[in-house]
Amino acid sequence: MNVLIADDHPLFLAGVRDLLGREEGFDVIGEARYGPEVLPLVSRLHPDLLLLDLRMPGLDGLACLERVRARHPKVKVVVLSMCAEPEQIQAAFKRGACGYVLKSIDANDLTSAIRQAVDGTAYHAFGLPALNEDTSARLAGLTEREIEIVKAVARGLSSQAIGKELWVTEQTVKFHLTNIYRKLNVSNRTEAARWAFSQGFVAERTADLAS
Repeated sequence: MNVLIADDHPLFLAGVRDLLGREEGFDVIGEARYGPEVLPLVSRLHPDLLLLDLRMPGLDGLACLERVRARHPKVKVVVLSMCAEPEQIQAAFKRGACGYVLKSIDANDLTSAIRQAVDGTAYHAFGLPALNEDTSARLAGLTEREIEIVKAVARGLSSQAIGKELWVTEQTVKFHLTNIYRKLNVSNRTEAARWAFSQGFVAERTADLAS
């Protein structure tokens, strides 16, 4: 897998490069230290994977992510960041990142986290401390019923299946989903599920989401 690393911290960049260099299946083919360099390097080097810091001088990582995904949709992007704010994690997933890894993650777990993100076997932020669901949900403004529904969505259940499980009508589920989308500032079930994964409500990615 050909990898491009974009990070403005030389020591961190060198550490990731050396770590990947010792792992079978990774080949670091380029490095970027400034935001405006990222898209031109992706266009020239055609990496399979971009490891992207969110705080890049000249052009922030989210803007880089949007441009790369628009021009090169086949390139996988995994965000490497110090930021553990749920809003930032959600924004990265919403813009097309296939994974989000905190820089505080144990070095021994980094390559495994990257592989899981690229393979699509997990869809949550790696390196986050254990989250308290009550605190996380309260900050988002979700009710107890809405928490149940967003968890069920992350498990891949359809609105009809959720209704049967919770003994409510499918229309009631859809009503709650509308409120959930508004509170989480998301547009659909997939984005709501990503929020649940990023908050640690559901640890592993489930089957494709039902409509």
